Amino acid sequence: MNFKNLPKIDLHCHLDGSVRPATIIDIAKATGINIPYYNIENIKKEVTAPIECKSLDEYLKRFEIPNLVMQSKDSLRRITFELLEDSAKENVKYIEVRFAPLVHMKSGLNVYEVIESVISGIKDAEKIYDIKGNVILCCMRNMSVKRDFEVVEAGKEYISKGVVAIDLCASEEDGFCERFIEPIALAREYGYRITIHAGETGIGKNVLEAVVLLGAERIGHGIFIKDCLEAYNIVKDKGITLEMCPTSNIQTKAIDAFKNHPIYNFFNDGIRVTVNTDNRTVSNTNMTKECEILLREFNITFEEYKQIYFNSVDAAFADLETKEWLMKYI
Repeated sequence: MNFKNLPKIDLHCHLDGSVRPATIIDIAKATGINIPYYNIENIKKEVTAPIECKSLDEYLKRFEIPNLVMQSKDSLRRITFELLEDSAKENVKYIEVRFAPLVHMKSGLNVYEVIESVISGIKDAEKIYDIKGNVILCCMRNMSVKRDFEVVEAGKEYISKGVVAIDLCASEEDGFCERFIEPIALAREYGYRITIHAGETGIGKNVLEAVVLLGAERIGHGIFIKDCLEAYNIVKDKGITLEMCPTSNIQTKAIDAFKNHPIYNFFNDGIRVTVNTDNRTVSNTNMTKECEILLREFNITFEEYKQIYFNSVDAAFADLETKEWLMKYI
């Protein structure tokens, strides 16, 4: 099976984890931003997590340098365009780009300018390539809840104009959901769809709480429902979609080997799984590579891939017209 030619959908892709190393150097030189190296090989080493990464926290350190060059309207627009360009070239037809607006305000941009710049980058790519995209706004779990309200309020202006959903990300602590009930409830009220990073680092109960307390329709990763029967059952019974990212899950030590990834067991038990990149640069991956892992480790058939693609279409926070457009490709 040649995955390069098959249509693909990426529902879990972080913008700041998917910046071309050459672009980091280019923007830094053009704007006088100080980065540790201006040599492509050194920058690649700094922004790509090794496969033997020790933890999620170590993995997250790889975002520091890309974020230095993501503080202007032009750089955000360019980096978003390039992400869609790279995705389109490997036959990704639809992508949901997620990012935390508050991380990109260190040089004076306001939250509206950040969101608009990313939407503009998506629209630029849509004019040239056979790809469509939408935006998921991330609230950071390591910031105050008050700041999350700021994101929810600002982003509501762009719902159905490029913004589709809210997410919670950053380091995962046990029982984090309770702190965020109010901002996420407000987001739901405004019409945002809800996806939550949970169960990525050994806490299956967080997935249960993300669904029950926050109304999550999709879960980022969700690996550890395998160790929490209640979480497993609610995901299965409610048809919650898991956004799974095999390479990233190895690097963050969610799993120890690709062959032990639960994605195929989940799939065979009727859980709605999707396959995604998480971070193209930080994980040195793309959608073709992620799909090839499923072929290599689990020998998935074309029919099984088709079902995963259908899961992605169904779970996408896209309008009906886009979903119908995606269905014609497979």
